[in-house]
Amino acid sequence: MSNLKDKVAIVTGGSRGIGRAIVLMLAQNGCHVAFSYQKSEKAALDLVAEAKKLGVKCMASKVDVRDFVKVKAWVEEAREKMGHLDILVNNAGIIMDKALMLMEPRDWQDVIDTNLTGVFNVTRACIVGFLKQKSGDVINISSVSGVFGLPRQVNYSASKGGVNAFTKALAKEVAAYGIRVNAIAPGFIDTDILSGLADEQKDKILAVVPLGRLGTSQEVAGCVRFLLSENARYITGQIIQVDGGLAIR
Repeated sequence: MSNLKDKVAIVTGGSRGIGRAIVLMLAQNGCHVAFSYQKSEKAALDLVAEAKKLGVKCMASKVDVRDFVKVKAWVEEAREKMGHLDILVNNAGIIMDKALMLMEPRDWQDVIDTNLTGVFNVTRACIVGFLKQKSGDVINISSVSGVFGLPRQVNYSASKGGVNAFTKALAKEVAAYGIRVNAIAPGFIDTDILSGLADEQKDKILAVVPLGRLGTSQEVAGCVRFLLSENARYITGQIIQVDGGLAIR
C-alpha cells in the first residue's frame, strides 16, 4: 500500500507540464489533490476528471499565487473540503527571458512575484496547519537556473535562487516539528516552454546536457514521489537536480 494513500496535497500550477504530471502521480498513489491553475480551465477540468477516475478526490481552483489573500482563502477551502492537508508542492512559475539591459521593471517584478513571493504566499498559508499537526512535506520546484545562473535569465535565476535559499532556511526552522522541506531543480524538461523552439535551438541545448536528451515531466514527478516516500524521511533542506547532468560542478 502506498504511503500516500488518503493523504491530501496542495499543488500550484497543476494543470500543465510538470505540475500536471505531479498531480497524476499523486492521484495514482491514492493521494487526494487540490491544485491551482492560471490559464486553461478546460485543461484543469480534464485533469480533475482524470484524477477522479483513479478513485481520489480532486479539485481545481483558478488562483493567482501572487495574491496572498486569495491564496489563503484557497488553502482554507481546500483544507475544509478535503479534511486536512499533508503535502505542499510549489510548482507555479513563469519565465520572461531577456537581457538585463532590455529588462523592464515589470519583467523583473512579475517573475519575482510569481516564482518567489508565490512560494512564500502558499507556504505561509499551509505552514501553520503543518506546525499544529507536527507533520507535513513541502517540495518546491526550483530550477538549475537558480543553482548556477543562466544568461538572459537574471530575473528567473534570482527567483529560483531565492527559492533554494527559502527551502534551506525553512527546513531548519521547522524540522523540530516533523516537517521536511526540499526542492527539485529541473534542467531542460520537454514541456510546452521548449516545444516552440527550433530544432537548431534544441540541438544547442542537447549539446550541453551530458545525458544528451531532454528530461520528462514524469521524471520530475518521480523525484517528488521519492521525496514523499518512506525512503526519504531523513532528507530535508536539499536541492535535488533533475537535469541530466547539466549542472554538474
